[in-house]
Amino acid sequence: MKQVNKQVQLTFIQGDHRRNFMNYLLLADESEIVVSEYINEGDMFAIYTGEVLVGVAIFTFHSDQIVELKNIAIDHIYRGQGLGKSVIEEACSLYRDQGVYKMIVGTANSSIANLAFYQKAGFRIAEIKKDFFLKYPEPIWENDIRAIDMVMFERIIHTRKV
Repeated sequence: MKQVNKQVQLTFIQGDHRRNFMNYLLLADESEIVVSEYINEGDMFAIYTGEVLVGVAIFTFHSDQIVELKNIAIDHIYRGQGLGKSVIEEACSLYRDQGVYKMIVGTANSSIANLAFYQKAGFRIAEIKKDFFLKYPEPIWENDIRAIDMVMFERIIHTRKV
């Protein structure tokens, strides 16, 4: 296990074991059909605090200099303890060392807590993908707001190579 800080450890998950973590992934993305489209892409990590599995994260690659936080899911009982932010900080460090320029992440327009979380974690709004969630098999509602648009954030993590 790779030590992130006193609270969190990340463990790389091999492709043949990824489906074992579907219940966690569905905490952050409600459609198993959509999760199945990206579950085998990029890097997937189990998130532990001590010996307890508390969540998972998937990072996919758009180019050699852009990584996307595709899914981060922390079990409800462990939220609000700084674990998600610790995972993001460790991932930024890991990918910065690999020469990645920026990290991107998207969340629904209806995900009020996520919109605040990503900004507190150093991300800035970069674009809005209109009608993104209309392709989901079932409508998603949060905070009495229908998820329709994807709000994309970005965080510069490395000085770009010239």
